[in-house]
Amino acid sequence: MSIFKFFSNRSDFASGVDQANNTPNAVLLDVRTAQEYMEGHIPGSINMPLDRLESNKLNKNNPVFVYCRSGARSRQAYRYLSTNGYSVTDIGGIADYHGKLEKGK
Repeated sequence: MSIFKFFSNRSDFASGVDQANNTPNAVLLDVRTAQEYMEGHIPGSINMPLDRLESNKLNKNNPVFVYCRSGARSRQAYRYLSTNGYSVTDIGGIADYHGKLEKGK
């Protein structure tokens, strides 16, 4: 697999957040741990740690935009969700994001 193909479903992080916010019924899914989420997350996102993804109750009719800290867990979530019939976009990692974040739950 080429490096281009590996990242072909990954969007620029800030653009991905904007796209999620402008897509009707979109879910912005943070797959980091609960502690990481509480330390700072994108407003409007929901937290579902990667290890709990299999028991998710996401609606398959809603587009999902997934992110984590560096992009590794979001890639795993993207693979799982897309294999299971979700419309999903991997927007990568929040580590270098300089936009507004919320703290706490």
